[in-house]
Amino acid sequence: MKKYLNKDLIRIIISSILFILSFIFKNTSIYLLIISYIIVSIEIYINAFKNLRNKEIFNENFLMIIATIGAFIIGSNKEAVIVMLLFEIGEYFSFLAVENSKKQIVELMDLRSDKINLLINDEAKTKDIKFAKEGDTFVVLPGEIVPLDGIVIDGESHIDTSSLTGESKLRKAGINDNVLSGSINKDSVLKLTATSTYKTSTSQRIIDLIENANDKKASTETFIHRFCKVYTPVIVALAIIIAIVPFFFNVSLKYSIYKSLVFLVTSCPCALVISVPLSYFCGIGKSSKEGILIKGSKELEKINDVDYILFDKTGTLTKGEFDVTSINIDNNKDEILNIISSVESCSIHPVAKIITNYYKEHNKKVNKFIEHAGMGVSAVVDKKKVLIGNDALMKENKIKYLKRDDAFSVIYIAIDNKYVGNIIISDKIKESSYALKDINKNTAIISGDDIKVVESVSKELNIKEYYGNLLPLDKVEKVSEFKKRGSVMFIGDGINDAPVLNISDVGVSMGYKGADAAIEASDVVIMDDDLNKLDVMFKIAESTKEKVITNISFALIVKFLVLILALFNISTILLAVFADVGVTFITILNSLSIMYKRYNAQK
Repeated sequence: MKKYLNKDLIRIIISSILFILSFIFKNTSIYLLIISYIIVSIEIYINAFKNLRNKEIFNENFLMIIATIGAFIIGSNKEAVIVMLLFEIGEYFSFLAVENSKKQIVELMDLRSDKINLLINDEAKTKDIKFAKEGDTFVVLPGEIVPLDGIVIDGESHIDTSSLTGESKLRKAGINDNVLSGSINKDSVLKLTATSTYKTSTSQRIIDLIENANDKKASTETFIHRFCKVYTPVIVALAIIIAIVPFFFNVSLKYSIYKSLVFLVTSCPCALVISVPLSYFCGIGKSSKEGILIKGSKELEKINDVDYILFDKTGTLTKGEFDVTSINIDNNKDEILNIISSVESCSIHPVAKIITNYYKEHNKKVNKFIEHAGMGVSAVVDKKKVLIGNDALMKENKIKYLKRDDAFSVIYIAIDNKYVGNIIISDKIKESSYALKDINKNTAIISGDDIKVVESVSKELNIKEYYGNLLPLDKVEKVSEFKKRGSVMFIGDGINDAPVLNISDVGVSMGYKGADAAIEASDVVIMDDDLNKLDVMFKIAESTKEKVITNISFALIVKFLVLILALFNISTILLAVFADVGVTFITILNSLSIMYKRYNAQK
């Protein structure tokens, strides 16, 4: 479709006025019609000439030119003009519909800020965003778009990430929190250290993905393009046959040519050429609005063919953040927890930090604190010997304890050589992971974690097939095995997931906390790491496929019916115009409906 401007609308209006005047001023009717025709069709002739230079002769412009010139030759002057007028009017309104869709997506993707408030010598100075470097310190005022990805070093505020993730709920951002570019700072000043440049920022990468989505065409799009290259010259050849052959059977040449023109106009492939790519474009645009970035129509099409969904565990199904999930202490619980927390406050081990963050009261005096590498810690508190660690520490000190075979990290506690209980630390399952139960697909977990841990998560999420203790190469081999069964979608977030994402039929990465390597290797990025979006993604992909099939079927059926009517002398050029322009406009509206439909995830 060519690009229409205001001048094109003016051409259509002037041409329409001249066409109407031809009915009033009958003496000069032919001249008014010729001028009207020239004005309305000039752009079509220019485009046809450009296509000719590019050795692309057979297209809708070429068909319309032949049809209207033929109409003039047989004396159907008014029909020639009105055919071109209706064609241009239909194209113009189609253009408006498409542009409206693009405008919505552009507005959605308006995530960039051209300026940045760089902190130079403790003074904020507004600079062009392109000159900012990774490691620079910058300030974001309330109401401003965050220009670069960054880590908060001062301040606390609520962040609107709806343009990135589709999530309307505000996120709280404080010191050491990551904030993505394209977010909007809502209420307080934030000072951040840049973790990206302008070109590598999240907002710019999203925009690049959307803008380049058309580079990866779906097989249906490719087929339509190839089909039209063969279809159009065949149609022209058939039109010539329809025009000439009947003449040898004593059929009026004028009548044969008219039939041929009806055939040409009816057969114009505009509806297919425009509506099919537009359907995929709208599907990708709607997905981005929901916080799901699909890198091309090819990937959107593949989503419909997925047979198996394979999940990484940590950071994908689970939060990747360990916390205290169970405390099993029967007597003097608060007193013992205070002792444990006081002892662990002397350690820098990650497990110690988890415990002290959970139980913040630790006011006991700690003596003789010792770190036992690979086992735990010991200390003296209130003249009592305290042991905190794994089963190896218990065995070394000959403590009789209740061993637990949980799939989680178990911290045993003994005071004065007597076992008093345990604390269980585990990686919490994401709430959105439970949505997988409603997805009608075969699912499995492939993880590098201990098999017992993987088994526990699988049981909780009702995922029957699972594999653990897998190295990155083992994961690749496992995905290859699944691909022998059917089409595979893999969902992960870590750097070690990049090879698996690459070889999967559809690779999906978590965008909010996901590694850059995983995002680059994937076909789809879920911006807020919410697995509820999987259901939305499948629904959009299915809806897009339905629109494509509907548009193709509707266009072909209508055109076929009009051609049948032409055989029985019922069809006219005007009806043929409807079969082309009208059908094109209807299929475009059908494609655009993807953008306005709600795709709610099952909760």
